[in-house]
Amino acid sequence: MTDTHAGTTDLGAGDAQRRDERGITTAEYAVGTAAGAGLAGLLYTMLSGGFGDKLLTTLFDHVLSLLGVG
Repeated sequence: MTDTHAGTTDLGAGDAQRRDERGITTAEYAVGTAAGAGLAGLLYTMLSGGFGDKLLTTLFDHVLSLLGVG
């Protein structure tokens, strides 16, 4: 197609679709950030209690036994 207006370009269907989806990236970052914060909160809750102490002690003892130190 020829452009009758100086300085404008002809946008095809694919260009219009890409232009409409630019905001999706920001929404994906927001969802990812919220999910990461939720996971961090869950891990903090689990590891700050007695379960976390036992888990870390067991893990540390297992690593030492694999190294032949413990």
